[in-house]
Amino acid sequence: MKEVWFNLGVKDLKKSKAFFSELGFAFRESHNSAICECMTIGEKDIVIMLFDENTLEGFMQLPLTDTLKTCEIMISFDAESPEAVDAMAAKAEKAGANVFGKPQSIQGWMYGFAFADLDGHRWNMLYMDPTKMQPC
Repeated sequence: MKEVWFNLGVKDLKKSKAFFSELGFAFRESHNSAICECMTIGEKDIVIMLFDENTLEGFMQLPLTDTLKTCEIMISFDAESPEAVDAMAAKAEKAGANVFGKPQSIQGWMYGFAFADLDGHRWNMLYMDPTKMQPC
């Protein structure tokens, strides 16, 4: 395997691309088409394919999750500092995300926030300090 790709259904590709661009996510223009946008995250370029919902539903051969009623996944990504978490939370809110978990300390060794994108998919960003993590 060379890469792992996550596929998310979206209602409006252009709006979703604009939203994630505002958050600073990159797009592989060579992989984009009328039915999908190829977004990459992080230093290792984790790939998330944003597909038109009808197209993705056809590929999956099952109905997509209604993100207003249920969660199918939470996509998490790391931060370099608590300040980076705060900055991303502000960007997400400005871009139209539902920030349902405001930036806060979590379990004494993490600092993060959580949001839902324009289509209700859940995301969170965490700064983790393993030196403060309690032993098992």
